Amino acid sequence: MPSRTDALALVHEWTQSPSLRTHMLSVEAAMRAYAERSGADPDHWGLAGLVHDFDYERYPNAGQQPDVEHPAEGVRHLRSLGYPDDICEAILGHARYTGVPRVTPIAKTLFAVDELCGLVTATALVRPSKSVNDVDVRSVQKKFRDKAFARGVSREDITDGAAELGVPLDEHIATVIGALQRVAPELGLAGSAPS
Repeated sequence: MPSRTDALALVHEWTQSPSLRTHMLSVEAAMRAYAERSGADPDHWGLAGLVHDFDYERYPNAGQQPDVEHPAEGVRHLRSLGYPDDICEAILGHARYTGVPRVTPIAKTLFAVDELCGLVTATALVRPSKSVNDVDVRSVQKKFRDKAFARGVSREDITDGAAELGVPLDEHIATVIGALQRVAPELGLAGSAPS
């Protein structure tokens, strides 16, 4: 199986956008947290989160075609690099339009944390401190209800993802916040120094 170093090199080779790189790192952190919580291998689950969108810049898939562009092109490349089937299937399943069912815990978790990581990050970035350490469940719920905030974040995917995991939404939000807080400096979400 490829190492995290290999995966990170792949992300940097294929993705130039700092915000997309940060998103993948945040999803990696959330995947690791859920793996620890469920007794799975955090390194294995973390890889799925780290590379889940690595092909998005090259193959954005505006038409949401199930078998070309993102994530299908990326998964073909990952398979050629020796990534395990469960990671590849989870990545395919994180995009509803592929039609790939999410049957494994890793696949359900990747789908569940993907959009929520985006919402938690956006919530942190509008705080005066720009720190995820100042984000709590209540503040994320408030932004969740505000449809004008972070419009690109699918609220349906967040609620459906939590339901697929069998985790109450509040608990799901708390788990993801905690995961991002653990790696806040790496994500650039540790807060800005006072002026």
